[in-house]
Amino acid sequence: MMLESTLIEYPCDFPIKIMGRADQNFTQSILKIVKRHVPDFDEASLETRNSNKNKYLSLTCTVHAISRAQLDALYQELCDHPMVVMVL
Repeated sequence: MMLESTLIEYPCDFPIKIMGRADQNFTQSILKIVKRHVPDFDEASLETRNSNKNKYLSLTCTVHAISRAQLDALYQELCDHPMVVMVL
C-alpha cells in the first residue's frame, strides 16, 4: 500500500544528488535528463564534486519542483540511467 501524503509542499526548491563514474559524458547526460523534467533548470546552479581518487563524480541539482509526480519521474529516469550509481 502506497501512501499518497507527502511532507513536501509544492512548488519548492528540491536538491537531488546524483552519483556516477567520473566520465566526460556523465554531467551532460544527467543535465539532459534533468532538463527534460525541469525545463527551466539553471545549469549555473549545478554543483559538482569529485571523489578522493577522482573515480566518481557527484552532481547536486537543486530543481524547482512543481509536483510529486514530476520528482518521481525524474528520480526514476535518473535511477534507470546506466551511468548512475546512486540518486539521493
